Amino acid sequence: MQQFQLSTELCFGEDALECLERFRGQRMLLVTDPFFAENGTAQRVCVLCRGESRIFAKVRPDPPLELVAEGAAHMEEFDPEVLIALGGGSAIDCAKGMLSIARSRPFFVAIPTTSGTGSEVTSFAVLTHQGVKLPLIDPDLRPNLAILDDSLLQKLPKQLIADAGMDVIAHCVEALVAKNRSLFTQGLAVKAYHTVMELLPRSYEGDSSVRGQIHCAATIAGIAFDQAGLGACHALSHAIGGKFHLAHGKLNAVLLPHVIQLNSSCCSYSPLGNNPVFAVTRLRRRVQLPDSLTAAGLNRGELLSSADELCSAALADPCNEGNPYPMTKDAYHRLLNACL
Repeated sequence: MQQFQLSTELCFGEDALECLERFRGQRMLLVTDPFFAENGTAQRVCVLCRGESRIFAKVRPDPPLELVAEGAAHMEEFDPEVLIALGGGSAIDCAKGMLSIARSRPFFVAIPTTSGTGSEVTSFAVLTHQGVKLPLIDPDLRPNLAILDDSLLQKLPKQLIADAGMDVIAHCVEALVAKNRSLFTQGLAVKAYHTVMELLPRSYEGDSSVRGQIHCAATIAGIAFDQAGLGACHALSHAIGGKFHLAHGKLNAVLLPHVIQLNSSCCSYSPLGNNPVFAVTRLRRRVQLPDSLTAAGLNRGELLSSADELCSAALADPCNEGNPYPMTKDAYHRLLNACL
């Protein structure tokens, strides 16, 4: 028996933030990063809620467990009725980590400002401890409400557009063939894949009119992989990113073509087109992402000396369980060497 569960309400499109007015008068804690606290976006969210509010604006990339613990203590002291995460995947994952250790369970709202992680609809969070990325998986971490507002996407840096977009592509490709895939997840993954393949270059080149569609596609991909699982690309990306602090989407851009080739021996990518490896590598070039780990700025010698550690971490990563090709440490070594 298979299951497919939808539990997050979606508000999307122009002026979607106005749905926050339903929380008028409630006590609200906003989790975000210093950028949104300083540019007025956090205050805009607080004004829409029109209640007692506090802002925890200490989120940083790859949120460490100590930051999550600090935020959870802040939440316990304030006891909010509504918890809102504003920002990219790091802000949403930090809020999820806070929920996982706090005693209270406020209504959880995610407002993504990047189009990549899909964390606004998933049971996944990725936290960091001593240089190791720790995926946390719990259905209770799915936000109650996700708000996809086009106005938050107009000034995205080109590099962030590229990195986040390639993360979406990796979610789609891995969800399509993951062990827990179904007709429902495959349909979502294919739709999101073709949307991002078509529109990401336009967004990267400055066409902000397509960013709302990409934003929705990222969420669609999140629904797909949350139900189907991921695979070796994300498992090894987590391992390398935790140790060397390279952007997750950039790592996926390097790893994904090789993972597709590896998995092609036991599964079909035909819904994506005749040659998904070519399509992914062509998109990678168009948005100026690297084609190898060394081109991404990592040191070949450091990668080789850390190879056994990285491959062991990938093998232990929960995402590894979803890969259709049965991965071993030797298989991860071959994958890593192919990406150097």
